[in-house]
Amino acid sequence: MTEAQDKSEQDLKAHSRQDQPHDSGGSHGGQSGHDKAPSGHHKAHSGHGGHRDHHAHMVADFKKRFYISLAITVPVLFLSPMIQSFLGLEELGFAGDQYVLFALSTAIFFYGGWPFLKGIFDELKKFQPGMMTLIAVAIATAYIYSSVVVFGLAGKVFFWELATLIDIMLLGHWIEMRSVMGASRALEELAKLMPSDAHKVMDDGSTKDVSIQEIQAGDRVLVKPGEKVPVDGEVSEGQSAVNESMITGESMPVSKSAGTKVIGGAVNGEGSLTITVQKTGKDSYLSQMIDLVEQAQQSKSRSQDLANRAALWLTIIALTCGAITLVIWLAFMGRDFAFSLERTVTVMVITCPHALGLAVPLVVAVSTAVSAKNGLLIRNRAAFERGRNIEAIIFDKTGTLTEGRFGVTEILSFSNDYSQENLIGYAAAVESQSQHPIAQAIAEGVEEPQKAEDFKSITGKGAQARVEGRHVKVVSPGYLRENDLSVDDNRIDELNAHGKTVVFILIDETPVGAVALADIIREESRQAISKLRQMGIQCMMLTGDNKQVAGWVAEEIGLDDYFAEVLPEDKAKKVKEVQSRGLIVAMTGDGVNDAPALAQADVGIAIGAGTEVAVEAADIILVRSNPMDAVAILDLSRATYRKMLQNLAWATGYNAFAIPLAGGVLYSWGILLSPAVGAILMSLSTVIVAINARFLKIST
Repeated sequence: MTEAQDKSEQDLKAHSRQDQPHDSGGSHGGQSGHDKAPSGHHKAHSGHGGHRDHHAHMVADFKKRFYISLAITVPVLFLSPMIQSFLGLEELGFAGDQYVLFALSTAIFFYGGWPFLKGIFDELKKFQPGMMTLIAVAIATAYIYSSVVVFGLAGKVFFWELATLIDIMLLGHWIEMRSVMGASRALEELAKLMPSDAHKVMDDGSTKDVSIQEIQAGDRVLVKPGEKVPVDGEVSEGQSAVNESMITGESMPVSKSAGTKVIGGAVNGEGSLTITVQKTGKDSYLSQMIDLVEQAQQSKSRSQDLANRAALWLTIIALTCGAITLVIWLAFMGRDFAFSLERTVTVMVITCPHALGLAVPLVVAVSTAVSAKNGLLIRNRAAFERGRNIEAIIFDKTGTLTEGRFGVTEILSFSNDYSQENLIGYAAAVESQSQHPIAQAIAEGVEEPQKAEDFKSITGKGAQARVEGRHVKVVSPGYLRENDLSVDDNRIDELNAHGKTVVFILIDETPVGAVALADIIREESRQAISKLRQMGIQCMMLTGDNKQVAGWVAEEIGLDDYFAEVLPEDKAKKVKEVQSRGLIVAMTGDGVNDAPALAQADVGIAIGAGTEVAVEAADIILVRSNPMDAVAILDLSRATYRKMLQNLAWATGYNAFAIPLAGGVLYSWGILLSPAVGAILMSLSTVIVAINARFLKIST
């Protein structure tokens, strides 16, 4: 936030606290570098609504001040002698016109300039002179001097420069504050799209349309084709594809069936879904998402500290240069006080670091909006900015790099009489009758399993059935040993070495094939690891699985290192161990047992929205269970920092060039900047900074 925005917010802080019982400040202490949990987890959503209303009021206030000041500026321009002379409109002058000019300029000075006049006192009270000091000194100098001229002192009046400077500053602050609100406003618009009613499923199976406020956790609601999902919950009946793009950024519809979770605000496809309600109102995902974005906007930014320090030094330089300019033109160049003061005012206008003040906040606003649009939610801005320096990233295996479910990885045939397709077809037909996780994984490997007859479970060893008239068994290695059956195939040893689960297919009591199963590696994992290594980041993995399984996953996706057989309570120790190598570490996980490691890491990333405990400990929350989003957030961190540096370099470099020009170093060559030209150049600098921030995007 800019100084003016910050000071104006303080004016209404007491009022704001009535709506906002928690601390609305940026960073929070006592969290070991991590912000507190999103307030949306434990309060009514209207709590932040009060803050948003207050912030919207401040935006409206700057807008109102700008338009009123601009309207008064028009007659000020036409009554100013310099403008009349320039336009050849001297006949517009009339007796007492200077007093009218004084009255109009006074209105602009006190009404339009009030945020800056108040700001200088707040800054000086804290011994932190900055942008408000520069602006206030410039407009106060112009106003006081011009007023004295009106009432008798020989010289020029600077009222039109005063008016245009205030207009430009008000416009800049209005634009900035409006852009800072952009991301949360976009999310609030999503919230408005939530349906107001829901089809509640009653105990007798009938449905009743009720207000969304009447829905409670545990209720069941029916979502018909094409309707919006009214609440967060879990599908209990039905099957459909749901469009979650407005929330998660995922363009493809997501298949939903019994046991899968749905997010309020998503659009249902062609099937009907019955949903068991889990979260409503303040606890809903969308409500928490809005709070996360706002928390990120308010959180402390180290780059903002850098900009504020730069502004402090620029303040000192501006005041010093202004004083030197006045002394040189008066004492050494022999010019009159009016001319010397004009040079001084021009220096003060030129060096008002408005572009510097916008350099960081605008990039922060844009990066927050870009991240939210792509399902990357930043809780802690300081940690997000540290992301650009990450040297190693540690992934939890299950549910992060892998899907956390068994799946078929290889199908082996021991006989030329049976192809892989034949074998998996037989196995799926048998296993489709079983509820065992391995059996279900095999059954899911075939779209439509064949019909099996005479199904029987072989306790602890597998299952059997008749398929196409053949006696088919799917059994464990233990069954083979018990029945003195052997398989001589080196491929089995390789699969066992990788820690995979191997089951055998017997037809008429003869082993004819085998199926290997393992936790399915996400397709995106290989791409993510490749991208991260191209970025110069070491990629590691933490898992409680044995070394064989961990080694296979590491080899498959190209990890630099891995830690196997790690107990949940030891995950944080492993993160600390990697940090002891002198590396800046990010940790990515999704489970309760990942929370200590997420908190220990320099940057904690909860993936797939994670569990609530993981989200509490994380700095960044990734909506989707997609490792590529971890790449995207680190890429965005680097891109954001580059934009900040570009904007800071432009703002400070511009001032370094403009200060001597404003002081009159090129006066002997006929180049002399008036305060008005200084204001225009300053405004141009601000526009360039704003446009540059808008070009921020995720390149991965």
